[in-house]
Amino acid sequence: MDDADLDRRFGPRVPGWTPPPRPGRIALQGRHVALEPLSAAAHADDLFRAYAGADSVWDYLPYGPFPDPPAYQAHAATMEGSEDPRFLAFRDAATGRAAGVASFLRIDPANGVIEVGHICLAPAMQRTVAATEGLFLMMRWAFGAGYRRCEWKGNALNLPSRRAAQRLGFAFEGVFRQAAIVKGRNRDTAWFSVIDGDWPGLRAAFGQWLDPANFDAQGRQRRRLTDLTRPLVAAPDPALAR
Repeated sequence: MDDADLDRRFGPRVPGWTPPPRPGRIALQGRHVALEPLSAAAHADDLFRAYAGADSVWDYLPYGPFPDPPAYQAHAATMEGSEDPRFLAFRDAATGRAAGVASFLRIDPANGVIEVGHICLAPAMQRTVAATEGLFLMMRWAFGAGYRRCEWKGNALNLPSRRAAQRLGFAFEGVFRQAAIVKGRNRDTAWFSVIDGDWPGLRAAFGQWLDPANFDAQGRQRRRLTDLTRPLVAAPDPALAR
């Protein structure tokens, strides 16, 4: 049996594979946002104020909302000490204040797989260039470090999350039924991924979208990121075509 037959039967080899590093206490700098290792002391006050009055940001997360600053401070301290998930705070360059959190999780260097999740953006950061750039910086770090696959997962009922995944170029891979119980309710989980073969095209699309020339004097985008990534999405989410 020759190599081609073996590839067809068992899958292609991955020659010279070296597991990538785990994300440590990394910091990622963009034009509109800085991603910093989450620190309760440095970020919790900003974040609690940013989330105030917007309890819906916690709807699909396994924790929250938090009734007062000490409760959120304690939660942030727990997240700060976690290695998986590894949490990052999103500091808005325009205001200098933290207004969101995301993490790397299900970190599997042996297989080159990493997930971006626990995304919780305050209303002031939602639907902003800073938010998109922050998620791009995380994806760029993952593939630059040598990961082969970057995942996005969310409650199948969370259509905004599914739209965000598709806008960012993630391919829909299906729904895992009864995958978890969250806050006492069933959760079916929608799975998405970008793999290293997808990344060069998507990286170029992000570069086009983030280019200052893509925004007018009022900060309005000339081309939507969706229009740049849509032709590159390996498998569109059928729930979004309804």
